[in-house]
Amino acid sequence: MVNSNPLLESISDWFRRNFSDPGAVALFFTVLFVLLFLEFFGHFFMPVLISIVLAYLLLSVVRALTRLRLPHFLAVMTVFVAFISLVVFSVVWLLPIIVRQLQNLVSEFPHAFAQADAWVTNLMQQYPVIFHDVRFQQAISFVQNEFSQMGQGALKHMWLLLPNLITIVLYFILVPLLLFFFLKDSEVITHWFSQFLPKNRVLVSGVWQDVNKKIGCYVRGRVIEMMATGFVTGVTFALLGMKYSILLGVLVGFSVVIPYVGAVVVTIPVIALALMQWGVSSHSLALMIAYTVIIVLDANVLVP
Repeated sequence: MVNSNPLLESISDWFRRNFSDPGAVALFFTVLFVLLFLEFFGHFFMPVLISIVLAYLLLSVVRALTRLRLPHFLAVMTVFVAFISLVVFSVVWLLPIIVRQLQNLVSEFPHAFAQADAWVTNLMQQYPVIFHDVRFQQAISFVQNEFSQMGQGALKHMWLLLPNLITIVLYFILVPLLLFFFLKDSEVITHWFSQFLPKNRVLVSGVWQDVNKKIGCYVRGRVIEMMATGFVTGVTFALLGMKYSILLGVLVGFSVVIPYVGAVVVTIPVIALALMQWGVSSHSLALMIAYTVIIVLDANVLVP
């Protein structure tokens, strides 16, 4: 008599328990097909995927307008025009300001390092016992040289980091067109796509509805949080006289994508740029207090 393998038996029992239901099998192969499609063809269909994600985020606004008895086509046009206006505003007004502030920041690196060098030199003179080590001085010189070269190189080759111009132009043409048709014919496209799903798709539909309800609300909430936090931070820093207010506002807005960690990471450039502009002064303290208030309100008021 051949002894059965307990490991193989447990695996076999798991498969029988989870894949005896046709709905579970349909769900498994549907998810597998989507993952394989994204893995092998995602790059080629990137404009389509971007349009689908944007349409998914904007459809809730379209449905809200239709519930207010606005005709579907007029609701689609309202949302589409508002979104395109926001994109044009960002590209025409916001992006040049961010690039200009980034260029100004990089150009100020040598001056900032000179100030840091003077501060470190003064500190070494005041506490020679701590900073007399030659290796410590060499480490400071190495860091200063590396950051200085990095800043000059970033300023010189900044535009080389941009993607291919033709690809950008194609995306700006294809994505809005696809987005409009996805918003306008979302019901027709959904019905057409459902024909390719397995016939036994009760479990697939149930899982999708649950995921759509939870993930959809989470993603839309994060987008609203990003825009609100970035806008408030940029305006607040601008009122306080920060030279890089728009740049920092964008960074703080994107930092909410990663809770807690993002805020900690972005706090470093906020403090560094405040010290670069004002040094240790009441202006820097006021900016840090305002930034702390924004983060606390975001975590305790906006997020819940």
